[in-house]
Amino acid sequence: MIKNTLFFLCALAIKIGIFAVFFAETADARPVPESFADLVEQASPSVVNVSIATKPKKTASYEQQRPMRNPFEGQPLFDDLFREFFEGMPLQELPTESLGSGVIISKDGYVLTNNHVIDRADDIVVKLNGAGEEYTATVVGKDPKNDIALLKIEAKDLPAAELGDSDKIRVGDWVMAIGNPFGLGGTVTAGIISARGRNINQGPYDDFLQTDAAINPGNSGGPLFDMDGKIVGINTAILSRTGGSQGIGFAIPANTIKLIVEQIKEHGRPVRGWLGVRIQPVTKELAEAMDLSEHKGALVAGVVDNSPADKAGFKEGDVIVKFDGKNVSKMQDLPKMVAETNIGKDVKVDTLRAGKSVRLTVHIEELAEDQDTTAVSLVGKDEDKGFELAGMILSTLNEESRKALGVEENVVGVLVERVEPASRAARSGLRPGDILLRVNKMDVKTPEDVEKALNKKKDKSALVLMYRSGDTSFIALKKEDDEKADDE
Repeated sequence: MIKNTLFFLCALAIKIGIFAVFFAETADARPVPESFADLVEQASPSVVNVSIATKPKKTASYEQQRPMRNPFEGQPLFDDLFREFFEGMPLQELPTESLGSGVIISKDGYVLTNNHVIDRADDIVVKLNGAGEEYTATVVGKDPKNDIALLKIEAKDLPAAELGDSDKIRVGDWVMAIGNPFGLGGTVTAGIISARGRNINQGPYDDFLQTDAAINPGNSGGPLFDMDGKIVGINTAILSRTGGSQGIGFAIPANTIKLIVEQIKEHGRPVRGWLGVRIQPVTKELAEAMDLSEHKGALVAGVVDNSPADKAGFKEGDVIVKFDGKNVSKMQDLPKMVAETNIGKDVKVDTLRAGKSVRLTVHIEELAEDQDTTAVSLVGKDEDKGFELAGMILSTLNEESRKALGVEENVVGVLVERVEPASRAARSGLRPGDILLRVNKMDVKTPEDVEKALNKKKDKSALVLMYRSGDTSFIALKKEDDEKADDE
């Protein structure tokens, strides 16, 4: 009996072992590394320290920037003495130095780093990790929107790392960071890919890899390697309450970098496609207000005059769901897709318009430098109560309010003068100074128009196109039941 039992257990163990080996071979998964030493020896020679210096600059005079506060300010005698002593004295910024990281990507001296590492530099020095040779670097080109800078040093046969395929890296895969944290140089940390496609509100093309490999100040511009020693990202930012690593670091994906590097080498700058629409997310409330079955895609809040989108027939309220054959699952997908499209290409774009599918063909043009939009605020208050609706005080847009807000004549709508705290309008995101242009697909010119449009769909959230600080956007004005539920 005992022999039979032992025989059965041995046979079972052998089967389990065979199954485990078979599973390990067929799963195509890497084992947990016993050591990163071989990978460090392979990759570390390509990693460099980047130091920058800014020269002292004459800045403001006494009138523009006081060297110190006058402790007797307001007393004429001392004011005059203070002014006579400092007036006409040019002030100077102190010279500054800072440290970052970089990685050599070609044997003839091209080096990648972050734009924020070298942005204000007068002098840039690249120090190699091995023998410590130092080279003066020149800036070939930079891309502030993606925080990338391409440098060049005059040297040959340098140890270079290859840009890998960041699309293949998976959440849970091992990665290794090498850089210059706190100026220590040659520091290695390891971790995994924690998430993909992170938007951290750094710019319009956010699509970061997140890692728990320790990233600290000075690691900026340094590489994130996969287990084959290829660069899958350039470390650029951390999320921290202490200023040091808390296990949440972000890297620019290598596939984004590849395209920008090619463009910088050819043109000296990134070259991006331009569509010419202002977009916003499709929230659940907006999807309901627009009678959409899913809250996906990018909602067109405005179309730039004479832009590719304008010429192709895009309209406010269109929901872009597919661009050049690729699904637009969320708003953040679209800017990157457009930016990476070849200039001059004719692209098919699928949209939803009033519940129906519409396919448009747009001829992509090159994106020019963006212009800043100046924010405006409401000047003065109207003491009259005005027209009250959904927690808002509304009035017809007149010349006085146009002048106060800096609103052009071609903007036609209803002014939101006040918003009651915790009201339906406040909870929906409306603010004083907003201008309602369209409500439930009806153009509005008077407060009575707004009331009539809201009464069309009392049982649903209302779709509102508004104008704020020079831009148009859609919001979903909560339905009355939502307001009552919030109050309860």
